[in-house]
Amino acid sequence: MTMIRFALSALLCLSAMPAAAQETPAAKPATPAAAPAPAPAPKPATVQVSILTSKGPILLELEKERAPITTNNFLRYVDSKRFDNSTFYRAVAVPGAPELGLVQGGIKFDPKKVFPTIAHEPTTKTGLKHVDGTISMGRNAPGTAAGDFFIVVGDMSYMDANPSAPGDNVGYAAFGHVLQGMEVVKKILAAPRSPTLGEGVMKGQMLAPAIKIISVRRVAVPPKAP
Repeated sequence: MTMIRFALSALLCLSAMPAAAQETPAAKPATPAAAPAPAPAPKPATVQVSILTSKGPILLELEKERAPITTNNFLRYVDSKRFDNSTFYRAVAVPGAPELGLVQGGIKFDPKKVFPTIAHEPTTKTGLKHVDGTISMGRNAPGTAAGDFFIVVGDMSYMDANPSAPGDNVGYAAFGHVLQGMEVVKKILAAPRSPTLGEGVMKGQMLAPAIKIISVRRVAVPPKAP
């Protein structure tokens, strides 16, 4: 009897083994595929321009897509070579921080070189800002910019358009920035000024001697490798 029980027990154990072996674990849920990263937005179109001065070269990148009116106006002077043999003639330092400020150059309102003035492109329209190295247009009233420009050293946000401010609140028309040559811009900012030249607020801000602009040319940019 004992032997029969042992045999039955062994048979039950053996008959249970295949059933356990046939059990399959529950399938794990599939991990969803990661969504592809969105393609970066294309960079707005720009054009590069080199200003060769008696202090050295300055390479600019101009925003022809974001500030088309102002950039095309500047390029009109470049392509007609009207900036050649002009000057950087003004430097304005921030009181108490002479390493900051702006330098102004161009045709100096020469009636023989000036093209018609252009419509004003405020920073609220272009999305550009007057940060360190920005190039912008000189003007009197809005819409009077022609062939005179300036480059800022340091952040000059007060030159941006400010619709909440009273009076002339449309700021200046920024249209590019310095890629290379800020050391040249800083040399111009530190150059000697005449204590007597200049009228009104410009008195004491005129460079003496002015810094010669030898030539201004477009720069061909090689296409990027695919």
